[in-house]
Amino acid sequence: MSDPGRPDAASLWRNGDFRGLWLGQTASQLGEHASLVVLPLFAVLTLDAGADQLGALRAVGQTPILLLSLFVGAWVDRWRTRTVMVLTDAGRALALGAAAAAGLFGWLGLPTLFVVAFAVGALSVFFDVAYQASLVRLVRRDQLVRGNSALEGSRSAAQIGGPALGGALVSTLSAPVAAASSAAFFALSFLSIRRIGHHEAVPERTERPPRIWRRIQEGLRFVVRDTSLRAVCLASAAFQFSFAAVMTVYLLFLPRDLHLSGTAVGLALAATGPGALLGALLAARLPGRFGHGVVLVTAAALGDGAFLLVPALHGSSAVTIAALLTVNFVFGAFGQLVNVTIMAVRQTVTPHAMQGRVAATINFVGMGLTPLGSLLGGLLAEVWGTRTSLLVAAVGMLLSPALMALSPLARLGRTLPAPPGTPVQ
Repeated sequence: MSDPGRPDAASLWRNGDFRGLWLGQTASQLGEHASLVVLPLFAVLTLDAGADQLGALRAVGQTPILLLSLFVGAWVDRWRTRTVMVLTDAGRALALGAAAAAGLFGWLGLPTLFVVAFAVGALSVFFDVAYQASLVRLVRRDQLVRGNSALEGSRSAAQIGGPALGGALVSTLSAPVAAASSAAFFALSFLSIRRIGHHEAVPERTERPPRIWRRIQEGLRFVVRDTSLRAVCLASAAFQFSFAAVMTVYLLFLPRDLHLSGTAVGLALAATGPGALLGALLAARLPGRFGHGVVLVTAAALGDGAFLLVPALHGSSAVTIAALLTVNFVFGAFGQLVNVTIMAVRQTVTPHAMQGRVAATINFVGMGLTPLGSLLGGLLAEVWGTRTSLLVAAVGMLLSPALMALSPLARLGRTLPAPPGTPVQ
């Protein structure tokens, strides 16, 4: 552990365990984001999947969030996060490796994609809850904002390599190669996180531990009773539902309406990454200068509003591609600023023993509606066409900053309150 007397950023990076977590989480997010693009693009470009099939494929990959999040939170609070992350990395590498092998033998069709999407989605639920809880166990409270800035920066920066690499490999080589690349990232994450040596303090196991439902209820009650966390849940749910619909239509709109190649689609999506890097840097400074509430509401409104420009685009000209790059860059920058700030709010007001359950509860509420959003996006595209559907879904994304503006989140100042009973560090 780094010297507790040194609050500077350098002391965080001198922590070898944090570096291992950061490298592993970065590789894992690259693999996850690549697979989120590889599987849908394979379905659209190779299997000629329709809008309803694409919506169903995305929904299957997102359904584990709804089914598992609450249970995972209760389990992670009683397990060592290193163990959880290592096992889930291994599982995802095997699932995508199997998909690559099936593709090489010509067996990779929609049924296989559905199975792989569900498996990767389920294991990702475990990993995402575990790495968020792991940070709190590895670093001091005064390092959480910088730690989150690094982790969330790499997560969104994975949107550079993930979509770009996935789209390019599907377009220029093959789906099996693209799936194998994602598997390789998970293998790298496995090797990095396995090297973490910090012995985590987890609750002692009693002969009769609390029932899983009681632990889940404790997490739910804590979030419901905390006004800031409750607002985070509602705003996240509004955003994720609308964004899932947007992305389903978006992945149809770019290749079919704008006639962009898989490589161009990956490039457009990858522009989110450089924006996210900027957003992560801003997140380490702006909340402390202007206040967390002002930053949250303003950044969410600007980032989500950028997608309103996409339905107005036509053709595959250089101007269209430049516009897409700009929209995704702006969305990435302000979206990442929101992500890091929200994460700092959640982790700061939550006791250590509740971190996993609170993260899982917010994931459950916030991300649980994404399968329905994906299905709705596919349905709207079938009925109204992609352009109109994209506009409607993009307008829906603005509900998130509106909810934050009307909540206690908007009034958060430059410093965040610690959870009750937490000693000042």
